[in-house]
Amino acid sequence: MEKDFLTHFCFQHQLGVVVFLGILLVIAISNLLSLRRLEKYPLPDNFPRVSILIPVRNEQAVVGDCIRSLLAQDYPDFEILVLDDDSTDGTRDVLVALSREDSRLKVLFSRPLPEGWLGKHWACQQLAEEATGELLLFTDADTIHHPHALRLGVAALLAEQADLLSGFLRQRVITWGERLTVPTIFWCFFSFLPLAIAHRIRSPSLSLTNGQWMLFRRSAYEAVGGHAAVRGSPVDDIALGRRVKAQGLRWRIVDAGNFVSCRMYPNFRAALEGFTKNLFAVFNFRVAIYTFVWVWMMIVTVEPLLISLLWFLKVGRDIFTLWLALVAIGEMLMLWGIAMSRLRFPIYLTIFYPVSILLLAFIAFRSMFMTATGATTWKGRRLPRQQIRWI
Repeated sequence: MEKDFLTHFCFQHQLGVVVFLGILLVIAISNLLSLRRLEKYPLPDNFPRVSILIPVRNEQAVVGDCIRSLLAQDYPDFEILVLDDDSTDGTRDVLVALSREDSRLKVLFSRPLPEGWLGKHWACQQLAEEATGELLLFTDADTIHHPHALRLGVAALLAEQADLLSGFLRQRVITWGERLTVPTIFWCFFSFLPLAIAHRIRSPSLSLTNGQWMLFRRSAYEAVGGHAAVRGSPVDDIALGRRVKAQGLRWRIVDAGNFVSCRMYPNFRAALEGFTKNLFAVFNFRVAIYTFVWVWMMIVTVEPLLISLLWFLKVGRDIFTLWLALVAIGEMLMLWGIAMSRLRFPIYLTIFYPVSILLLAFIAFRSMFMTATGATTWKGRRLPRQQIRWI
């Protein structure tokens, strides 16, 4: 009797995993069809002035290439403002030299960091205050922009009548530390966020904003309070996107990967620090929901593989159902294959999905622990302690 109950329970549980992954597969296929490429929008007759805003801190190795790509934009009316946030390397020298070569580049230096602010947010707020454009493009120093990127981005924002336009960029992953971590984040967004629904309903939780590339109408940025409104949030981009939707403004995300690329982190150590800072914050520091999500992700990743192994070893065949385990593995491979190919990651990373998900789960629990103990740091600064919520 007990064995029959266990067999029934395991069957129902395995079926639940298959159904769950099937729902994710529907979302991923929907996103595959609905995520619009940046180049698919018509060009407008007139282009408003754009202020390109770049906060930098210790970016000597990459900031030069970024700014040169932005200075090469074929857009008719733009300025570039870069703010050096107390860099301790040669970033300032690179910026000053570039500004002498082109008057469209203006270099600012940060005022002292106020209490309660994170450094990047304070830098972005100062940049916005100095900007003269009708549109504000916030971008990172580790991005590279095709000469048509700004023109196409503005065209997309105007065609969508958006107040905030963000995008999936092509993420450059070079080391194995990057390959096993960075794609997983974007796989999560692509598989869990139904864009067709998110674009149509007001719910702030159904949004994704990528701080590597955010194009705001200035009026919308000011209406949501700018970076001052999210001064203490480790994920300012996501927080700003949620505020835009909460106020009934128009948020859109596009595929900008053919025209803008980014190397998010240069190695595993940087990825570990960055995701430790961000992951718990994405869930608004809610312990119960966060724990459930990551435990469940480990279950749906490991369980089908473990059951298949046990069958191969002729263990538990009267309890577990092999075909359900194989279906779940197939669904996961399809999910990863769709996301990797659509978001321009190397397709071979699909077969490493168990390692990637388990590694990110480890980082996720590290993020919760470090945040709860106030030990989170970013670029040499300890972040303010956050308010932890149980639910």
